[in-house]
Amino acid sequence: MESFYALALIAGILVAFLLLVLIATYHNSFKVEIPPDADQTLKLRFYHYTYILMEILAKNLESLGVFKEHILIRLLVDGLPACRDSKCFIKDLHFDEVPVRIYCPRVPAANKRRGVLIFHGGCGMFGSIRSHERISRYIARKTDSVVVSVGYVLSPEHEYPAQTLDCLTATMHFLKTAENYGVDPHRIIVCGDSAGGTFAASVCQELGNRRDIPKIRAQVLIYPFLQALNFNLPSHQKNAFSAFLSREHTVKFILKYLKKDCSMKEAVLAGSHIPESMNLRYKKWINPDLIPEIFKLGYKPPLPSSFLPQVHEETKELVETRLSPLLAEDAVVCCLPDTCIITCEHDVLRDDGLLYKKRLEDNNVKVTWFNVEGGFHCALGFFGYGIFSFPSSSKIVNHTVNFIKGY
Repeated sequence: MESFYALALIAGILVAFLLLVLIATYHNSFKVEIPPDADQTLKLRFYHYTYILMEILAKNLESLGVFKEHILIRLLVDGLPACRDSKCFIKDLHFDEVPVRIYCPRVPAANKRRGVLIFHGGCGMFGSIRSHERISRYIARKTDSVVVSVGYVLSPEHEYPAQTLDCLTATMHFLKTAENYGVDPHRIIVCGDSAGGTFAASVCQELGNRRDIPKIRAQVLIYPFLQALNFNLPSHQKNAFSAFLSREHTVKFILKYLKKDCSMKEAVLAGSHIPESMNLRYKKWINPDLIPEIFKLGYKPPLPSSFLPQVHEETKELVETRLSPLLAEDAVVCCLPDTCIITCEHDVLRDDGLLYKKRLEDNNVKVTWFNVEGGFHCALGFFGYGIFSFPSSSKIVNHTVNFIKGY
């Protein structure tokens, strides 16, 4: 028994030593700024450091040839399996070869229900039906809706824009076959968070002018990523070192998602990937001057950067509307459905939501907007974990539920 305790002690010391080495080696990775008014700051800081350690471990395991970095991160993002739900019928299906999970309340409905399509976040590389299991169940129960969670394919195994195309395919299938699931095809709402918000916005834009299928009734965009032109907006500056998604992480994930060389990260952060003519063209839509003054406290305009044609050529996908829906023309935007945009106070992507809100309003699209004070990017992923969750997690989901109930 004594030898067992001795071995356990040695193992503990070795693990602690390894962690200290990793922390020292990747010291800059642990740089985080958590405002005192953020949700449960100690818990947030602990979760953030845990995530960074897992990311560093994954990076080292990849360099040793054990497995790819994204595999371990996916396990972390997927979270714990949810318990059995006695209030919903749950069924796994395929919509034109795209895997989906359908949640239908067990309580009989007097009329056809509304339908809600959910596109999970995760930079197009992480997340799954499982990661949004608790969210999907809750929305189905609380709104008395048939919820369809879409398991689109992930990068790097499947190249961009396969993720958007899967979401588009699943949406079109559901619009055409809604009545088979007891759903009114004219009451279908799409919902997505982070990259899922990108896919939701893109799907609505691509289907806005279609006349051969029912129109999407509304869209819910939760801290969406909507443009890759300017990474120097007020929210990028204010939340440059925010938990889970820093300014640098944002660009790194985009480049990895597109399977591009991450050495271009600094050039993209500086804006060197965009020619001046393009900046001038889109200045009417992507401009810090369009952000309300209350969100610009302490903002300093960045120094001009030199245009790098090679970087622009290598990253042309960044200005495609499937990745940057904010760049769509007015003729597309004016056809969009009623929209709910949820932003978070301490989120690097906050201003993407604010700029899209203005674009929609300028095109006479009805917009409902919520800014979650104390909220941060990825807060939704902690929903349904009891004391391990955050107040902002519940606020985001409840705002979503209340909006959906109006349709």
